[in-house]
Amino acid sequence: MLFNSIDFAIFSPIVFILYWFLTNKNLRLQNLLIVTSSYVFYGWWDWRFLSLILFSTIVDFSVGRKLHNEENQVKRKILLWTSILVNLGFLGFFKYYNFFLDNFISAFSFFGTEIKANSLNIILPVGISFYTFQTLSYTIDVYKRKLEPTTDIIAFSAFVSFFPQLVAGPIERATHLLPQFYTKRKFSFLNIQFGFIRILNGLFKKVVIADNFSNVVDLVYNNPESFGGIHYIVATIFFAFQIYCDFSGYSDIAIGTARIFGFKLMENFRMPYLSKSIGEFWKRWHISLSTWFRDYVYIPLGGNRVSKSKTLTNIFIVFLVSGFWHGAKWTFVVWGAIHGVILIVENLIRLKGNIQKSKYHRASASIKVTLVFFIVCFAWIFFRSNSMNDAAYITSRLFDFSLPLAKELRGMTTYLGLPLWKFVGYFVLIGVLFIQDYLIENDKLSEISIIRMHPILRWSIYTFIILTILLFGSFDVEQFVYFQF
Repeated sequence: MLFNSIDFAIFSPIVFILYWFLTNKNLRLQNLLIVTSSYVFYGWWDWRFLSLILFSTIVDFSVGRKLHNEENQVKRKILLWTSILVNLGFLGFFKYYNFFLDNFISAFSFFGTEIKANSLNIILPVGISFYTFQTLSYTIDVYKRKLEPTTDIIAFSAFVSFFPQLVAGPIERATHLLPQFYTKRKFSFLNIQFGFIRILNGLFKKVVIADNFSNVVDLVYNNPESFGGIHYIVATIFFAFQIYCDFSGYSDIAIGTARIFGFKLMENFRMPYLSKSIGEFWKRWHISLSTWFRDYVYIPLGGNRVSKSKTLTNIFIVFLVSGFWHGAKWTFVVWGAIHGVILIVENLIRLKGNIQKSKYHRASASIKVTLVFFIVCFAWIFFRSNSMNDAAYITSRLFDFSLPLAKELRGMTTYLGLPLWKFVGYFVLIGVLFIQDYLIENDKLSEISIIRMHPILRWSIYTFIILTILLFGSFDVEQFVYFQF
């Protein structure tokens, strides 16, 4: 079930009414309603994969209980690895089986040996990368004794399957979200207002910006040989904002929906395209994933407590794994490697103490933001390309300006399949998005500031956004980009 679908528009009010007006006096019954609603939400896509969520829930609930009572360190490690292998085993099979098989066959073919093996027609379960990492955080934290294991199977099931963030995050930690299922939730009109604003903002990002931009992006990236340098640059910039608005839009809707039901989810994005370094970018982009890798991969590898060379190696490993987490394609691995290499360069500059003397350090914030944005956009080329061959083709012709944009536009009424007024309007939307992020970054705009506005002004803003969504939104019910991960 998609947030931007009629199905969800019907589903969510029904759950809201049952939650606040029928089960509100019984916490356990409320949690049971969340579990049931979440299974309906997920099963709407394909009910067969509910068994994966159920099995993972039972395994990790049982492992958590046994870990608490087990003092033998060897047995505790066996229990932890049981959880890790079950969860990553499912993830590995559904997401990476064909990738490893195809590369295994290709490797032997390269050396002149033919191996016959058939790929499987495997359907990737929506959101498996997200709920797998979420439930793993529970068993790992229980193992480290950072968290007391739950004895409430219903609360734990609700934590694993919580429908607002089930299929694309934020990837919540058990230490943050699970205790909220033990606490009585109270109906709050302030929470309703907060949630409404976040949902409205998320829908605007998704259907007005992301889904409209995808038309240009798909046109160019699905047929790269038909276009030239300026087209690649435009399409890549559009993709940068498509994926940002698509994913942060999902997170906004998830956070807003959860707040309406009395839950607080972590922020997943903080104006990433205002970053002044790649390191800062990863503190602002997909925060729930980057902090997950920091705590459960980078720090266990030694983090920055080891030698400088080992620290830099750890950084590169984390970004390779992050790229691979996004998908079973070499394009994602290269995307992760690019970010890893740039972050290593930034760390080397800092370690050598030259940052204070460098021209980069003295450069204005706007120059830094612009530079980082274009580095991120270059990496997005690999992320979005359908294959490494396409990525190589696009990057090799990225600066082929044989036909200047001004000359190309002269006398034309359409560009890249769009009326010129709409094409220009898309850049206006990018400007609006930057202004919004700038205001939020500088504490000039927030949900609370909107709620405190005069009712006439506040509802004028709501009405304008709703009308913009209805008039300019794309309602082809496009799935969210990160559903494929």
